[in-house]
Amino acid sequence: MAAKKTKGRQKIEMIITFSKRRSWIYKNASELVTLTGSEIAIVVFSQSGKPYTFGHPSVEAVANRFLGMNQLPNDNIHSLVVGHRQVRINELNQQHNELRRQLDEEKEQEKILTQMRRGKETQPRMWETPVDEHNLQEQLQMDSAVDDLHQIFLAKLNERAAAAAASSPVAPSLYFHHK
Repeated sequence: MAAKKTKGRQKIEMIITFSKRRSWIYKNASELVTLTGSEIAIVVFSQSGKPYTFGHPSVEAVANRFLGMNQLPNDNIHSLVVGHRQVRINELNQQHNELRRQLDEEKEQEKILTQMRRGKETQPRMWETPVDEHNLQEQLQMDSAVDDLHQIFLAKLNERAAAAAASSPVAPSLYFHHK
């Protein structure tokens, strides 16, 4: 049987929920400002009546602009700053979109590679299948692969024997060959 929640526990859970949701709203508002260059103001009151605010450039500046107070005069400097900010925002948006596109491509490649790996894991390897279950072509391929492996093995063995003979005048010279 689940323990009954006390008023204190319920209040703590409500505060945590409020805090998480408030953070989510602030994060999204900040993203909106970054992506669009907009000005924004948010005022949230908790259940206890405490105000929480978020604003760009500030809550006061946005509120004053909304109410028609203290608007900046329409001068060339302000227009240049706004224009420069908008150009920079557009550049950042383009970079963001390009990075998202690259990320999506990488995720697609990861999916393909994962599917390929899973496919290989489910198929038995050629050498794990009994020889009599292979057709003639597969048996010839296996024979050729074994011969290639044997040649590589003999070459490495001869390299080591030659190196040992060169470093020790007493060591006999041994060379291996394929029959």
